[in-house]
Amino acid sequence: MLVLWSGGLFALPLMLARHDPAIGQGDYERIRRATHYAYTFCITPAAVITIASGTALVFLREVFVTWMFAKLVFVALLVSFHVWVGYVLVAVAERAGAHRAPRPLLPLLLLLLPILGILALVLAKPELGEIPMPAWLTEPLGRQLPFDVPRR
Repeated sequence: MLVLWSGGLFALPLMLARHDPAIGQGDYERIRRATHYAYTFCITPAAVITIASGTALVFLREVFVTWMFAKLVFVALLVSFHVWVGYVLVAVAERAGAHRAPRPLLPLLLLLLPILGILALVLAKPELGEIPMPAWLTEPLGRQLPFDVPRR
């Protein structure tokens, strides 16, 4: 599912670059529908399945290590890119007025960062050590909570 999600995120900026009403109404409508259906019925479900299965594997395999948390940062970047593509898709194809999709080169280069980061962390599983945290987050202070905890 990650391959389908990533491949779709690579394809959509290229498809969005073809959104130009000057190409003719028939071709414009075909490209608009293709991008809409690809995003809605293929790429978004692949993203949801990827994230759900990855979350389940974290808990099933008990992978609570530093590289996993670093991978989650890259997954959040990938989700942000996914949302941005959806926003551009709506702006270009659905809203009134003249909208131009951004040229695909920069978005595709930015997309490489989270995908390569995820692949590097998952395949190499590097020993990143501990995440630096302040002492007040890592040691109990022996204080009462500011609210009452219900007991059963």
